[in-house]
Amino acid sequence: MSSIPAKEIHWSTTATARPECSSLEGDTTADVIVIGGGLTGCRTAVGLAEAGMSVVLLEAQDIGWGASGRSGGQCNPVWRQTPEELAQQFGDARAQILVNTTLRAADDLFRDIEHFGIECDAVQTGWVQAAHTRQTRRALEHLHAGWTQAGARIDLLEGDRVETLSGSPAYRFALFHQAGGHVHPLSLTRGYARAAQARGARLFCGQPVLSMERRDGHWKVSTAKGSVSAAQVVQTTNAYTGASPLPGLDKTFFPLVSIALATEPLSESQRASVLPDAVTLSDTRLAIYFCRYDRDGRLIFGCVGSSEHIGKMASARLLKGLHTVFPQLRDIGLERTWGGRIAVTPEMMPHIHEPEPGLTAALGFSGRGIAMTSVMGRALTRKVLGEPESSLPFPVQAVNPIAFHGPLKALIPMAAPAMSAKDRFDSAIGGL
Repeated sequence: MSSIPAKEIHWSTTATARPECSSLEGDTTADVIVIGGGLTGCRTAVGLAEAGMSVVLLEAQDIGWGASGRSGGQCNPVWRQTPEELAQQFGDARAQILVNTTLRAADDLFRDIEHFGIECDAVQTGWVQAAHTRQTRRALEHLHAGWTQAGARIDLLEGDRVETLSGSPAYRFALFHQAGGHVHPLSLTRGYARAAQARGARLFCGQPVLSMERRDGHWKVSTAKGSVSAAQVVQTTNAYTGASPLPGLDKTFFPLVSIALATEPLSESQRASVLPDAVTLSDTRLAIYFCRYDRDGRLIFGCVGSSEHIGKMASARLLKGLHTVFPQLRDIGLERTWGGRIAVTPEMMPHIHEPEPGLTAALGFSGRGIAMTSVMGRALTRKVLGEPESSLPFPVQAVNPIAFHGPLKALIPMAAPAMSAKDRFDSAIGGL
């Protein structure tokens, strides 16, 4: 077993080349400014550029530096709520748009990848969503009934069928979402960015936005060395949203942490017993376990963490999870561990905000980012192009900070151990 896995984020070691991204200097203009060079921002930029708009994208670090370059890369295309529950939450008309969009989400993502010619190790072999207790089995059965009635391609798996498809003896009931899959998340983000550049978008990296102000119907967005003026601004900084330049936006979600490891490449015999059909896998724990292969046969395994820094406790949580799900890999070597933030909203659904005319913000994918950032990017493109808000899959809402956000956010480091303890208790009293 590797004792000290490398600190470097795994995806950065295998990604396609960075797109050229200069530093903003001086003043310039555009039709639209996109703030944030992750999946949502880059997908929005390429959509707008393809529609003929002049686009400037501003990224404080590098393209895909945040959650988009740190995620598990799993395309899990169904919400935690049933269509009926979405109707109760959003109303019948909005829910129907969201349901129809969700049913197409995975296929639309993989069509995007083909359309833009993105090399990102895309694999669409399905997603196994496994129950870890009798109670969560009932929840998955409820989810299956609701979504299959709406037209989703989801199979029920029981007993040995679960182990045959997943390679794990830890589960006896699961849903198999045929449309699911996985991608190299950083390569996908960079691919969107290059496609946007090829259509005329300008990318500027390495400087955070310091201020935004509206003058004479236009927005002026300034960094340390330059500024951009445009009629519209779209902010897509998600879990790495700070307190400025849009006050209150960082208090509409909680920045939870996802941690992951990459094993050494599995042998042929090991791959025959672990995810033998290269599906993705996640379960119903609060401190969710998730896994998939990368292109070289390494297993990527993750769970909820307390910090982006992977210390002894986080490493122990990852290893315990790996050995629980795949005891046959107890002696596998590790190459890397890493962590990143995910934006989780109280509703476990993304938000679109429009605090002022011409200023739109979108965030909060709550663990569904690979499929739903693509959905959001297309929705933001349509919104900027003038489609009515009623046609979008997500409602446009006011920026409403979560009550007691500060004290609750301070408790986040305690969330992972608390959720893990609850999972152990639930498994002890209600295991399958």
